[in-house]
Amino acid sequence: MTTAQSERTDEELKALAEQAGRDLEDAPALEILRWAVDTFGARFCVTSSMEDAVVAHLASRVRREDAPVDVVFLDTGYHFPETIGTRDAVEAVMDVNVITLTPRQTVAEQDAQYGPKLHDRDPDLCCRLRKVQPLEEGLKGYLAWATGLRRDESPTRANTPVVGWDEKRRKVKISPIARWTQDDVDAYVAEHGVLTNPLLTDGYPSIGCAPCTRRVLEGEDARAGRWAGRAKTECGLHG
Repeated sequence: MTTAQSERTDEELKALAEQAGRDLEDAPALEILRWAVDTFGARFCVTSSMEDAVVAHLASRVRREDAPVDVVFLDTGYHFPETIGTRDAVEAVMDVNVITLTPRQTVAEQDAQYGPKLHDRDPDLCCRLRKVQPLEEGLKGYLAWATGLRRDESPTRANTPVVGWDEKRRKVKISPIARWTQDDVDAYVAEHGVLTNPLLTDGYPSIGCAPCTRRVLEGEDARAGRWAGRAKTECGLHG
């Protein structure tokens, strides 16, 4: 990316994102990611919860000429061991640059300030401290970031653009597999042998922090196991 591109104003970046969202709506995921790499270079990253490594794998196929694409992972301190293991495996076998972000406080330090099990008493605050703030700080050096959001995951994600404007962080937000279904994900995983979190085959179709995630019962929505029994449906990273 040229210096002139890196110095685009927020309004110019927003207009660019909105135009790309229209132009790339029907484009394959790889084409969307290639556009992101070509447009933003080293100031573009992919984020991954390590539920699966589909978007990380796609990013490995569109690596920059000078370096692999950054894949950013949030280590909240509350992850299942399987999630950390998936992160480690991605780092070991994929041609991407895994960057792990951590909260300002350890779990023990947070417990000392706010009391133990903040996730039970105030899950929104816990998510803000352990997810939202670290991501906002970690994304400061980037102009654009990619997610694995899909429209079929929940009603709150039904209108996810393939390229849009993240008003909260003032960055271009790319969701290359927004139009994919779970069948599309499964087919890609099978075709390319993509790493997946072992919990996906153990009753956890949506994986978050261990204290706030349970197995999903037959017939339930895929995200029903996240913050079960609460009105909360999102951690705050995506809205």
